[in-house]
Amino acid sequence: MMPKKILLSFLMFFHFAAIAQTESKVILVTIDGLRWQELFRGADSSLIYSRYNNQKDYLFKKFWHKDVHKRRALLMPFMWSEIAKNGQIIGNRDLKSYVAVSNPSKISYPGYAELFSGFVDSNITNNNRVYNKNPNVLRWINQQEDFKGKVASFSSWDVFNYILDDSAQDFIINAGVEDLKLPDMDESFKALNEMQHLAPPFISDKVRLDVITYQLAKQYVKFYKPKFLHIGFDETDDMAHAADYKFYIEQTRKSDDMIADLWNYLQNDDFYKNQTTLVITTDHGRGEKPFGNWTSHGKSISGSEQVWIAAIGSSISAKGEVKNTEEIFTRQIAGTLAKLLGLNLNKDYVFK
Repeated sequence: MMPKKILLSFLMFFHFAAIAQTESKVILVTIDGLRWQELFRGADSSLIYSRYNNQKDYLFKKFWHKDVHKRRALLMPFMWSEIAKNGQIIGNRDLKSYVAVSNPSKISYPGYAELFSGFVDSNITNNNRVYNKNPNVLRWINQQEDFKGKVASFSSWDVFNYILDDSAQDFIINAGVEDLKLPDMDESFKALNEMQHLAPPFISDKVRLDVITYQLAKQYVKFYKPKFLHIGFDETDDMAHAADYKFYIEQTRKSDDMIADLWNYLQNDDFYKNQTTLVITTDHGRGEKPFGNWTSHGKSISGSEQVWIAAIGSSISAKGEVKNTEEIFTRQIAGTLAKLLGLNLNKDYVFK
């Protein structure tokens, strides 16, 4: 067990009385490979007017403003209107707020394994489709009384079937271009199952479009009312690896739009309203310098360890953009997610 680390720069993130009096729910959204630079600074003009964007005037008109606060709000309006007002956003290194991955590989499988298990496994160093032998917080939550059968994960990247180990078949893990099969499914699920096979693949026939992943997850929320849900978006990372800054920026905005739509639904549903915490984060950072390194990440790419976390909900104090923090790590998220549900995983907590 890792030592307890007290983060003196934070007040307690949770209102325990509120958690005790209501039946808490948590939704975690991961946006693969979204840099802190775009989140906190908005679109980068040097990349807009570069070989990485073939629609320079279009992107400049849509996402550029000389004021950084207005610029980042153009890119992620929900993040900077709703969460910045009523929640917390951590990881702006320009304001000495630090969040990082601990794993040395600084790529997706090790990043998600760290996030969901609460520790770093030195044997996980690549993205190979091999089942993760470590426990994860989703499985642990599903084993707790009152949460059995109320945990689910929907992801665009098929490797989540291995990261979370779908071989156990004890909770819903739906990843990649994979049909969702549930008893008494509504016709909307069947239509989405069909649509994912008809949609053109951006990168691979194993990676699902984020919008279909989102709609499957949203329909699952409507009909099955999970108490813990994970949604894993992937296209930001895909578009960055493809060196396409336009689509990377556009998909960042679409990710924000889908999160806003989900939050609006939750706040108008009696099962979730005022009882739900939404946590948003990423699995790794990306390079910044040299110039072309924004497309990449990994052990040899400086900045790949730099990530961010945002949260809003009934258990979150409204601190907005947090400044001057000690460094916190994604391995602390697993314990935090459990704590938000009123459970104790005996891990460090992100927010203090």
